[in-house]
Amino acid sequence: MSTTSDGIFGPADLDALYVFFQVHGFATLRGTLSEDVLDYVEAELRAAQEALVAGSLHDSHATDILDAPDATIDGQPFAHYVVFATKASARADALVHEPVLVEINRHLLGDHVWLLDYEQFGIVFQDARPDPGSAYSRIGWHTDRQSGPHLDVWPAVAFTIHFDPTSPANGFLRVLPGSHRAGTEGIPPGFERVPGEVAVYQERGDILFHHCDLWHAAARATDDGDGAIRRHLRGSWHAGTRLPDGHGTADFIKNARR
Repeated sequence: MSTTSDGIFGPADLDALYVFFQVHGFATLRGTLSEDVLDYVEAELRAAQEALVAGSLHDSHATDILDAPDATIDGQPFAHYVVFATKASARADALVHEPVLVEINRHLLGDHVWLLDYEQFGIVFQDARPDPGSAYSRIGWHTDRQSGPHLDVWPAVAFTIHFDPTSPANGFLRVLPGSHRAGTEGIPPGFERVPGEVAVYQERGDILFHHCDLWHAAARATDDGDGAIRRHLRGSWHAGTRLPDGHGTADFIKNARR
């Protein structure tokens, strides 16, 4: 299943995935999640999102750092993010602990890796879509390490589990291959075109891994309505010092433009 030109690999091609990741700073695992699993997890996460908007889910799952409290879609209140999503969905929690995900992160970071699911924002369900009232339709160039360069949690690998296939219609990830080995000097402050950048398109059920130092951005959807929706579950594994319980988000640096 491996397609080395775009970094897509099947569960039988993990050695090739590791090599591609080390060189380019990202790679996609395809073909490990069944449609039933995706349906169950997505249903629980969407129910949590609706409950958050309705006020029946604890406000610890809301964020006014990543989201806007007054965000709307079609004129109705909306939550683009459900933080600590694995605390609201048992199936999502089981999903991010799938053995193949743990195996990949241990190989990339070492045996002492840990999952950041208990502090800052935890594992996050994200729902991007354009609208005059939207607070999350695109993200400018950044690296994950820039959100906390003073912390000793690095290095890290982020993972994104896609519920919607991505395209220009609903937005997609832009990355600069190999930039995880080059530092952040010259990284654009916004959404500019970067020579050498590539579009990383994903299918439903794909799991994208990217290095914490990889330059990446998310393009805004060109479609409207349902065709513009882009939903995924995102978190990160770390190899540095664990954050203490109660660390919070006071020192989180929101460096990426929206």
